[in-house]
Amino acid sequence: MTGFTVIRDTTPAADIPRGSVVAMGNFDGVHLGHRAVIDAALRMGRAHGKPAFALTFEPHPRTFFSPNSPQFRLSDEPSKLRLLAGTGLDGAVVMTFDKTRAGTSAQDFIHHDLIERLGVSGIAVGYDFHFGKGRAGSPSLLVSEAPRLGIEVDVQAHVDIEERPVSSSAIRMALAEGQIDAATAMLGGPWFVSGEVIHGEKRGRDLGYPTANIRLDKNCSLKHGIYAVRIGLGAERFDAVASFGRRPTFDNGAPLLEVFLFDFKGDLYGTVLDVAFIGFIRDELKFDNIEALIRRMDDDSARARAALAAAPDAFPRLGTIG
Repeated sequence: MTGFTVIRDTTPAADIPRGSVVAMGNFDGVHLGHRAVIDAALRMGRAHGKPAFALTFEPHPRTFFSPNSPQFRLSDEPSKLRLLAGTGLDGAVVMTFDKTRAGTSAQDFIHHDLIERLGVSGIAVGYDFHFGKGRAGSPSLLVSEAPRLGIEVDVQAHVDIEERPVSSSAIRMALAEGQIDAATAMLGGPWFVSGEVIHGEKRGRDLGYPTANIRLDKNCSLKHGIYAVRIGLGAERFDAVASFGRRPTFDNGAPLLEVFLFDFKGDLYGTVLDVAFIGFIRDELKFDNIEALIRRMDDDSARARAALAAAPDAFPRLGTIG
């Protein structure tokens, strides 16, 4: 087995390496708490000469149980897999979370999914991770079953920053408040989104700031405002300033991410950009005239360049799939 392998429900049993170690979790954002679980799985795998995988679920169980409630995901499935691939894991097991899986008892999940299908030899899990019907499965259940099943279980405690537990919900809250530094600290690196560059109104050209426009997920709760960002275009990196919001000076329309790349010339339409958020510049504002807007954009760009110069290597550690 080479590269980062993704195992799904449809993967033939013969293609699943027996005796692997799994780090179990939803891994939204792959933050420092998740990485503690992943590191435990990596240590366990190295100690026994076994591959280590992340075991995760798609769609996020919260989306399944509350389909009509907005769910701000820190990382969609492709982004999550790229983050997991950057941790040193050998691959990921992606289990479809549907009605059948939601109704599977914790004991059946352990015996059928973990032992019979995956043949795991070890499990790393966070202290608060629950699984199985009614969330009856817990780290303590895994620990109690481990001797009889002949597997090793490592339960990781919470990770704190300034005496506050790191969690996906805390990171979502930080992003919703524009607290990029706090989100970055909990994630262990910049939060990022990926998206295809689409055609917009092309107002930026007339303002001297042609932008690459990306439509983010409708449930994204990132604070509307101006940001210092770093762009990944394949293996290349570019500094940039970005606006996320409704453009109140013009149309107050649907939220859009508009990115102006410094020192770049070229056609980006149809390309996929990775946008890493490095710093928050200011709130979104409505200007009385175009001249005032341009003056503020000039200032925003200068402030973004300064923030990016102070963080020259800031970019998420992303791996490749396959």
